[in-house]
Amino acid sequence: MNERASPDESRDWRVRLLGRILHSYFALTRSMTMGVRAACFDQDGRIFLVRHSYIAGWHMPGGGVERHETVEQALAKELREEGNLVISGRPRLFHVYLNNRTSKRDHVVFFRVQVEQTAPRKPNLEIVESGFFALDALPMGTTKATYRRLKELEGDETPSNYW
Repeated sequence: MNERASPDESRDWRVRLLGRILHSYFALTRSMTMGVRAACFDQDGRIFLVRHSYIAGWHMPGGGVERHETVEQALAKELREEGNLVISGRPRLFHVYLNNRTSKRDHVVFFRVQVEQTAPRKPNLEIVESGFFALDALPMGTTKATYRRLKELEGDETPSNYW
């Protein structure tokens, strides 16, 4: 016996397939990546900076937001991993930037936070150096983006929409 699917059943299959194809296309062409970064201040008003092994300069700590992770969860994780830092109080969202120097779809969610360090951060393969610095004594090699974000935080410059 040769059974054939009704026109409605065949159409439903095609509609579902088309939906999956369109969803995949939009995920590849319109998706974005998101990261977090923070200006981390200790009780003395010093900022915490890191120097990575894979990129030049001193940066504020941060990293990517993973699937099923909120930006605040990602922030807490990255600060713990990169500096043994624990957030005191509530992180203050400052701005969201398009990081078009990295890609056309990368966004950085930038916070200002008060932190405490649970233990000094020992160098490893990712973070070769880190520490707290007075704002008037930042280390040689601090990136231009770090200086720009600090001027924006201080109200000396209007926040840019680009990292």
